[in-house]
Amino acid sequence: MERIATVQRTKAILNAYGLQLKKSLGQHFMSDPRILQKMLEAVPFQPGDGALEIGPGIGALTQYLSDRAEQVVAVEIDQRLIPVLRDLFKDVQNVSVINEDFLATDLTQLKENHFSSVGRIHVVANLPYYITTPILMKILESDFPWQTITIMIQKEVADRLAATPGGKEYGSLTVSAQFYAEIEPVCYVPGSAFVPPPNVESAVIRLTKREHPPVPVEDPRKFFLLVRTAFAHRRKTLLNNIQVAKQQLGLGTLDRDAIVQWIESCGVNPSARAETLAFELFAKMASKLS
Repeated sequence: MERIATVQRTKAILNAYGLQLKKSLGQHFMSDPRILQKMLEAVPFQPGDGALEIGPGIGALTQYLSDRAEQVVAVEIDQRLIPVLRDLFKDVQNVSVINEDFLATDLTQLKENHFSSVGRIHVVANLPYYITTPILMKILESDFPWQTITIMIQKEVADRLAATPGGKEYGSLTVSAQFYAEIEPVCYVPGSAFVPPPNVESAVIRLTKREHPPVPVEDPRKFFLLVRTAFAHRRKTLLNNIQVAKQQLGLGTLDRDAIVQWIESCGVNPSARAETLAFELFAKMASKLS
């Protein structure tokens, strides 16, 4: 099959099917084979591994994945693209196309129905930018047995995911994602690599599943609740954010002075802002919430 990832081929397919791109779905189709090759090189495929793709569009990345993976499952929300994908991949035996909203997809059923015979599973996708975080967190927080996640996303979000304490990019998304995975940048993606070019910069990053969290956490629910609370209002101090949400944190019986003492007992300055706190301090505070 002729490569889909060129400007000419992309436009020809869109014209042949009379497709108009939907801004509401953030549709920008990858048309630079060099970027797709870099994405594939970042995925540690082994014989028998499967690939899950979210938002395949007209199949530019799907085509590359079909050359490397034992089984490719492409989940596409836009019903108009399903005939295109099924026509283009009708003779490709290891590609399955599913017309679903990924955020509503039952990942347990997906695994049982499509990946029961594969080895490891890699998530590889050019994610719709407007719902990158919900999609990513759904995968990270699920029991779906992914090994790596290699995604093309808005550069701003990629910077947040890979951030370190002390910078403006470091936030609750950083802590949540790095709790589950080691994160590495892969490459920068110029707007000219898409049809049509987006108004934002893009980047590819790889997340590799951790065997264990970076620090011991007794109760993950309390840990993530504390993290979300601490970053709720970035300009406010840690003390102020915690005071606002002390009922949810189980600190409702404590007055301001007692909360100050609790924060200080964890080795944290109550006047600090959340972006200065490393994993260890969030974990220590969460362990003392009881």
